[in-house]
Parts: sequence; C-alpha cells; structure tokens
Amino acid sequence: MARLFTLQEAEELLPRVERWLRDAIESKKNLSEADSGLNALLVKINMVGGLRVDLGRVAELKSGKERSLETLKQALGEIETNGVLVKDLDIGLIDFPTLLDEQEVYLCWKLGESHIGWWHHTSEGYAGRKAIDRDFLERHQGGRPH
Repeated sequence: MARLFTLQEAEELLPRVERWLRDAIESKKNLSEADSGLNALLVKINMVGGLRVDLGRVAELKSGKERSLETLKQALGEIETNGVLVKDLDIGLIDFPTLLDEQEVYLCWKLGESHIGWWHHTSEGYAGRKAIDRDFLERHQGGRPH
C-alpha cells in the first residue's frame, strides 16, 4: 500500500520534494541538451563524411549525459522513496496520496505554488483539481482513520 499523507505531513515534506523536483527538471534539461549535441554531431559526421571528430567534445557530451542521467535517477528516486508521485516532470506536477472519506485521493501541487492548495480523485488528473476548502478539511482523514 502507498504511503498516505496528512496535509500537514505533505506540507512539511514539500521543501525537500521541491528541491528534488528542481534537480530532476534541471537534469532532464541537461540530458536533453547533451543528447541534442551528440545527435547534431552524428548528423554532421554523416553529412560531411570525412569530418575530423573532436573526441574531447564527444567525451564531454557523453560524460555530461551520464552525470545528468544519474542525477535525474537520484532525484526521482528520492521523491518516490518518500511516497510522493511525480505526475508531470515537465511542469513540475506531483501528488501526495491521502484519504478523504476513507477513499484514496491525491493532494496536488505544482512547482511554483506556495503551498498545497488542491486535491483530486485518483481517476482525475490536473484538470480535475479542486481547491482544498473547509469541506475538504472537515472530511480529510490524511493517513489515519477518524
């Protein structure tokens, strides 16, 4: 069974999750840039034929790609190990499983938001987000039964 969070627990974990998420997003960007550089070099080699390859540049791109991939894996691993779900890395969207009326739902947070102010059912996505309001707070069990 997935870890279930209270709203308070999710809020307390949020600064660390945000840091890991930012690391993952930056690593993904760096990985993409290294891939693009390597692909551009391969295209150039295929187009020109006898092109002299800058082996130092190739090694630098490969090394950067490997470092970025490792950092990405570590950051996503930290998030996952803590029971948080990454829903969309491109926009920095994550969910914290919780209970509402004895049913699992998600506390939803997006990079740039100051706090967790949204939730949705597990069958809904970002478009189905609802504000955490007084009614939600009264019905919310978090990770513990009433």
